[in-house]
Amino acid sequence: RAAPSPKMMENTVFMSFTFYSTILILKMYVVAIITGQVRLRKKAFANPEDALRNGGLQYHREDPDVERCRRRAHRNDMENIFPFLFLGAIYSLLDPSPAVARIHFFIFCVGRIIHTIAYLLRLKAPTRSVAYSVAQLPCFSMALQILLATTPYW
Repeated sequence: RAAPSPKMMENTVFMSFTFYSTILILKMYVVAIITGQVRLRKKAFANPEDALRNGGLQYHREDPDVERCRRRAHRNDMENIFPFLFLGAIYSLLDPSPAVARIHFFIFCVGRIIHTIAYLLRLKAPTRSVAYSVAQLPCFSMALQILLATTPYW
């Protein structure tokens, strides 16, 4: 097991990024677990062998509630959290203000959590859209700062 780089551990922005990224990854795991639980409850299995094990081939089918978790909430997470992981890691290397960076990471994390809750609990519009939009603001800010910092090298 390799020891963590002391320099990286001294980077408070990177450590903050690591904390919020880990929260988001755990949230994605929770959505995957919820999807599995909804599959079992609704008896809607993606694979014939799972359907056979749980009652028969008639349960090899799609269900709107399962798809809401799997295709919509989880896929939306992948479309947004994965870019955040890249942007946040690079942004952390730019030596931004730790307080400002923490605000960026916190806003994104809370926005994504609210977005998922709004999706899974079917909260009234525009809750989900607002959460999505608010979470995008720090990503655009980080992307712009990365571009500004790297423009001399293109």
